[in-house]
Amino acid sequence: MDKHYQDMTSWRHYIHQHPELGFQEVNTANKVACLLQSFGIETHVGIGRTGVVGVIKKGNSSRAIGLRADMDALPIQEKNDHAYKSQRDGIFHGCGHDGHTAMLLGAAKFLAEEGKFNGIVYVIFQPSEENGLGALAMIEDGLFDRFPMDAIYGMHNMPGIPIGHFATRVGQMMTFEDNFTITITGKGGHASMPNHTIDPLVIGAEIVMALQTIVSRVVGPEEWGVVSVTEFQTDGARNIIPSTVTLKGDCRGLDPKVQARIETRMRQIVDGICLSHGATAQVEYSQEFIVLVNSENEVNNAVRAAINTVGADKVEGHCTTCSCSEDFAQFLHHIPGCFILIGNGDGETDMPLHNPQYDYKDENLTIGSRYWANLVQENLQ
Repeated sequence: MDKHYQDMTSWRHYIHQHPELGFQEVNTANKVACLLQSFGIETHVGIGRTGVVGVIKKGNSSRAIGLRADMDALPIQEKNDHAYKSQRDGIFHGCGHDGHTAMLLGAAKFLAEEGKFNGIVYVIFQPSEENGLGALAMIEDGLFDRFPMDAIYGMHNMPGIPIGHFATRVGQMMTFEDNFTITITGKGGHASMPNHTIDPLVIGAEIVMALQTIVSRVVGPEEWGVVSVTEFQTDGARNIIPSTVTLKGDCRGLDPKVQARIETRMRQIVDGICLSHGATAQVEYSQEFIVLVNSENEVNNAVRAAINTVGADKVEGHCTTCSCSEDFAQFLHHIPGCFILIGNGDGETDMPLHNPQYDYKDENLTIGSRYWANLVQENLQ
């Protein structure tokens, strides 16, 4: 795979310079499709709106596996100065999907030209992972009917894991994600006369603090849960107490019972605090990502391929549960598979995912593409 390093680097830098949000990956999908076709790979486009699937067949076996990479970027302004910096204001690849796409393209090129396997490989380039909508869109568009596969595999980079290391686990690996919007309506007025208002800012602040008790007082220490308020918006100004405040955020966990408990207590907290202040509120609560559950046989396959790629001392097959959520879980809800993490730095000097200064490390491209190739060649012998 080393001979494809320069190509993969060039592809990643191009995709990084031209980021696109979920279901807007028209240029990225076209780049992927053109490259697959140049490798001599049967290519299908427009699956789940902007998804792309390449079909690589060798030998006479009907056994088939899918390899998935995500293509979408994030609505964040990049704060790096490298030559391939994003050329689109407010959008950049702050989660490494440019690297995921380039790695799978490199593996596809190798498998088509030199791969030694007997069966079918579907290379799946998914749109809109960040919004949790792309996997389901591809499934509803007939992904598994048009391209029947025995198992599916996914991979994501992770700062905090050293480069050249892999981590996965059997069973629940990543959490569900629920989103909430709380709209508080009070009575605005002059900042000098707060006694004549019903101040939704104060009420909102009280709600933010009260929501922190859900995990410690409703979700027990033996359970798994996260509640985070990520936005606080008002219609006030320098000398104006607002009339409305909007709080937004998300919740994570592993158990549907915990999921239901979080929503119930959130509504109770909001209603109770607003009632005590004479305000009203509306709570919108939606379930966006499901829990990601890896199947045992496919985890064993992935671990074996990772060990053959980097050595047993750099592969963790029983890693801790990750608090992130991943749209790949929708695929695993339909067929067996495994999601694995590939290290992108020790996390001490490297920026985390979704940070304006994050960047995928090019040296990972060869490691990841070699893992994909080993996975195919070992499991489609």
